[in-house]
Amino acid sequence: MLPDSLRRRRILRLAAPIIAAMLTQSLINLIDAALVGSLGEVPLAGVGIGGYAMFLVTALVFGLSSGVQAQTARRHGEQAWEQRAMPLNAGLSIALAFSLPVTLLCLWQAPRLLGLINPEAQVTAVAVEYFRWRVLSLAAVAMIFCFRGYWNGIEQSGFYLRIMLVMHAVNVAASVCLIFGYLGLPAMGAAGAGAGTTLSLYVGLALWAMLSLRHAKPSGFLVRKPRRPALMTTLRLATPHSFQQLWFAAGYAVLFWILGRIDTASVAVGHVLVNLSLLLILPGVGLGMAAMSLVGQSLGRQAHGEAHRWGWDVVRLAWLALTALALPMAAFPELVLSVFLHDPDLIALARLPLQLTALMIVLDAAALVLAQALLGAGANRTVMTVTLTLQWLVFLPLAWWVGVVWEQGLLGIWWVQLGYRCLNSLWFAMIWQRRRWLWLEV
Repeated sequence: MLPDSLRRRRILRLAAPIIAAMLTQSLINLIDAALVGSLGEVPLAGVGIGGYAMFLVTALVFGLSSGVQAQTARRHGEQAWEQRAMPLNAGLSIALAFSLPVTLLCLWQAPRLLGLINPEAQVTAVAVEYFRWRVLSLAAVAMIFCFRGYWNGIEQSGFYLRIMLVMHAVNVAASVCLIFGYLGLPAMGAAGAGAGTTLSLYVGLALWAMLSLRHAKPSGFLVRKPRRPALMTTLRLATPHSFQQLWFAAGYAVLFWILGRIDTASVAVGHVLVNLSLLLILPGVGLGMAAMSLVGQSLGRQAHGEAHRWGWDVVRLAWLALTALALPMAAFPELVLSVFLHDPDLIALARLPLQLTALMIVLDAAALVLAQALLGAGANRTVMTVTLTLQWLVFLPLAWWVGVVWEQGLLGIWWVQLGYRCLNSLWFAMIWQRRRWLWLEV
């Protein structure tokens, strides 16, 4: 067993590049919005709607990352060096087979899909054009998830950050040229932002492929076709996580619908609070992804006690990191809110909910880490069941009842959300302590 200091260093060495890369990845839609902002309100709204639609479609392939990472970490722990890339081969095959027909369907049905999200004809027209360019990258996104899972699974997460930085540079350069028509290229407007982002994703895919061809061949990368058991295992692990991600994202759409039943101010404040929380929990998610690899490798070595300990070691680091991020929001709420809100009434409305958000972030640490750690053990269905049960059968009904029926408004909903986050972490902690996940096959 490693000393505590060495364990912390190992966690941080694995998690730090993942966290940095995830922070930069969250900027993709923000970069597109910033570049299109000068074109006016309608293009900006269209890019926002198109970006959200792409987020929903991407959720369908999101589980490939955890599915590949869990298997790779297990093979790494077993020291089955020549089989480590077999899950990657299976994931890439599934990514291609699934993403191509989905892409064609989305290209065909884009007006109907975007019309469901936003009824305004002008905004929808821009959103459709932008979305069609973005959805062309679905195959690249799906395969990048697979490569990310493989390299994180063998504790080589630094490549993820380096490739993301190259992709961002390409995205900005290509989008600027295509939006405004520089260097003799056509001025495509908002659609140019979508085309530039798609180009950057294929550049990233090419870099992942070259890296893997150079270094992952001894681990079985593209040595032979994936066999049926590998394909079925990857599907079994990926499907619940993708399903969970899709409905988790849809849950936020329902939350904003509930806020809309209160008043416009609640919607505006809710958007700020949710976006802040989703950004600030990324260190917790990144640490959780590190736990996924460490737990999977320990289980591959049959070191069950060590696998259990890794979960709590990472949770403790997540508590420290998220507390540091939450303190400014709790201590100086008006200062933080003034960056996003300029109406004194909105700032007053958001003050206490922001402080509750700060507390939620800290309370959420155990759920963020242990859910990812359970994915590393292969307990994907358990994670999906707990997450969606608490969100759809507890939080959203109570949010409607307290916020709208009892007329407690935004503040009442945020108190409900605080209780939901507490219950979420407690439930995952109980599952972790029962240790039934120790005996799952991956």
